[in-house]
Amino acid sequence: MSADLRRRAKGSAGVESAGPENAGTDEAGSKSSLQRGLAILRLLASSNEAGARLTDISRALDLTPPTVHRLLKILVEEGMAEADKATKRYRLGIDLFGLAAQAGNPNNLRDICRPILLRLSATLRDTIFLLVRSGFDAVCLDRSEGPFPIRSFTGDIGGRVTLGVGQGSLAIMAFLHAEEREEVIRFNLPRMQGVGIIDEVYLRTEIARVRDFGYASRSTGLLPGMSGVAVPVLDRDGYAVAALSVGTISERLNEERLPVVVDILKRESAAISRQLNPFDPVLRRPAAILGGGPA
Repeated sequence: MSADLRRRAKGSAGVESAGPENAGTDEAGSKSSLQRGLAILRLLASSNEAGARLTDISRALDLTPPTVHRLLKILVEEGMAEADKATKRYRLGIDLFGLAAQAGNPNNLRDICRPILLRLSATLRDTIFLLVRSGFDAVCLDRSEGPFPIRSFTGDIGGRVTLGVGQGSLAIMAFLHAEEREEVIRFNLPRMQGVGIIDEVYLRTEIARVRDFGYASRSTGLLPGMSGVAVPVLDRDGYAVAALSVGTISERLNEERLPVVVDILKRESAAISRQLNPFDPVLRRPAAILGGGPA
């Protein structure tokens, strides 16, 4: 839990409830309980998937265990928090995520990106792809056709490719959380056996290159005559949730044109990032959104 978040949580939790000097002031007491409940939610959010024990919350917020227990009971009953009986830890509840999904920009990633894909394909005169992560794969969420016939790893909308194969999936993979990235590498390396020149050394070298330059453009030669370049779409913490990718014929991505295309893609990616809803179901269950069942 960050120091700033801890200060905010303790600040909201530290409002005194209605005591003898203001007994009967229901509004003041309700405000205190609400602020303390919100402080607990902020602390649970900072605990991520590990959750927090009642004693942890009590100590962090300077609240008595009975007070914390009473507020947690209400939050659990309302679906804002959930309790793990085995570990006695509390986490944010699914109903809270449902509320959060309705906040901010009402449009999902697909809605946000559709006009951008159309604009990019018209400007660059190439095919543009929007890819998102789905487990150990990348899924083509949308595409806008350019005038040149091309082949791609994902094919049409809904197509999948192993994370690490192709520029778009590599751009996503390079900007995952470090632990997630290592898990993906361990799982996907056996799936890549016999796929061109891709091995662990190549994959890790390319990941480092993508992280250094902010884009993926190295061609593996798996699609003769085809080239591509992709940039990640990052969330507010700097981790990839998607990728914008250009697929075209090789001669159209020469050394002179490549930096221009990369600059355009990066600007559009930054614009998308500013509009992201972190609870967008498209980012969490892309296959389900595309009609392919749970992701």
